[in-house]
Amino acid sequence: MTSKLNLAVELQQFHGTENYYKHSLIKNIHYTDGVKYMAETANAYWLIDLVASYQTESKIRDQHFQVYSLKVNDDKTAKVTITDGNDNVLASQEIEFTDFPIDEISIWCVDGIILLPSEY
Repeated sequence: MTSKLNLAVELQQFHGTENYYKHSLIKNIHYTDGVKYMAETANAYWLIDLVASYQTESKIRDQHFQVYSLKVNDDKTAKVTITDGNDNVLASQEIEFTDFPIDEISIWCVDGIILLPSEY
């Protein structure tokens, strides 16, 4: 598995995307090369699923720009906070366990596209 430092650096290398991948269950949700790499490398397709699942809630879906911030605690619990990009919290979710290899990451959902901030 890639180390924390390496994965964080590797994710910063993504700018734009060449491909868009369809989410398997939620219609009209796609994700980028960088998000796919993150999910494969960190075994974190669950994070893509989490973002996609929140698109069923109108107060979130109606926000064209969404920020999902994952913060992992030392005890392997975590919290995802969803904002509108202006620090207005739309929702949050506690994660009972994760082995996500980075202490913090933000991914964005812009008009149904899940992407890394560097890919915007």
